Amino acid sequence: MFEVFLSAEQKDLLKEVQDFVKWVPRQLILDMDDEKIKFPKEFIEEAGRRNLLAIRAPKQYGGRGLKYVDDFIVLGEVGKLGVPLACVFGLVGLISDALNAYGTEAQKQKYLKPLVAGKVWAGEALTEPRGGSDFFGATTTARKEGKHYVLNGQKRFVVGGEGADFFLVYAVTNAGGGHNSLSVLIVERDMGVEVKHVYGLMGSRGTGTARIIFRDVRVPEENLLGKENKGSEVFYHMMVPERMVGYINGARALLEIAARYANKRKAFGLTIRNYEAVSFRIAECITKIDAANALAYVVARTVDDQVGTAGYRRRMVSELKKFATQSQWEIANETMQILGGIGYTRVFPIERAVREARLLQIWTGTNDIQNLIIQHEFYKELLAKTTDERNIEEDIHLSSEEAAEEKVYE
Repeated sequence: MFEVFLSAEQKDLLKEVQDFVKWVPRQLILDMDDEKIKFPKEFIEEAGRRNLLAIRAPKQYGGRGLKYVDDFIVLGEVGKLGVPLACVFGLVGLISDALNAYGTEAQKQKYLKPLVAGKVWAGEALTEPRGGSDFFGATTTARKEGKHYVLNGQKRFVVGGEGADFFLVYAVTNAGGGHNSLSVLIVERDMGVEVKHVYGLMGSRGTGTARIIFRDVRVPEENLLGKENKGSEVFYHMMVPERMVGYINGARALLEIAARYANKRKAFGLTIRNYEAVSFRIAECITKIDAANALAYVVARTVDDQVGTAGYRRRMVSELKKFATQSQWEIANETMQILGGIGYTRVFPIERAVREARLLQIWTGTNDIQNLIIQHEFYKELLAKTTDERNIEEDIHLSSEEAAEEKVYE
């Protein structure tokens, strides 16, 4: 993963995370896929012991104070374990981001430090039965009553819900306020949160994905994260790490399996790597992987260095989320095609990877939503553009007067 750019310290970090990835028990991955394990608590605890969780968190709260470029080094390796473990691992980082950016010192001491250490787990409660992509259409409410918020409603598809000690919950505190209608509350499980495991997922199993219900749950006012009615600020902040996906190296691991198979498997007297139907697939896949990694590096540097406007950075993050997850899905399918029928069995981990990869284009904002963001931010940049660069629209055979007559817009 762009190793040519790594410093000596980053190469040491890579070795650390590679050692951690090797430690993960094979049986844990299999038991999660078979839903024998509801939440991989020991995985999080071990990552915490090795100080690999939320490495961008400040050192005073247990993190390493590193950057997104470093984060991608870690996530790229953890992604080889599959989507479920990469997801629960990465979720610690994005919740830590929110707590660090908007939390009070008391909240950071109580929630952020143990989260980074792997001693507690947190769930992110955004999606509702009536609102997925329509995030601001939330119906969960938090009514202020004295020094408490009284929380009612429900959330679903809460990753790690079954293992969570607390949740970041988005709730309506200002009905009809549009983007100023929501607030974020830190809600402890023991405050009365009802957790239900009701989903039979196609893939990405074992993460404790749950539905959580609030019935007059009383949350102390000091558990408000950020400002009241300004939950959108927290949301937009969290969408950066949430969409900075680093799973594409998982696709490289799949491709390497398929390439080794193609180098051994014979058909019609030749190893199948000698047939363009196979070798060209390999070429297409490795090109997508390298392109996604290059884009990841650029986006990470862009966010780390705060390059451009917030809209520009938002577009770049959405481009990465869309391209990396689409590529992961396409590569998983191509590797199955290379293996043929045996790829559709449990002899290889390809069938599990195909099931897991499909989710990536849906969660954290569907790829359709990413397209909306990308084109919207691009148009904003384009229509506001004033530069001295060459206008190639004028490089035509017609005179400017003749061209103007032909350019009819209404």
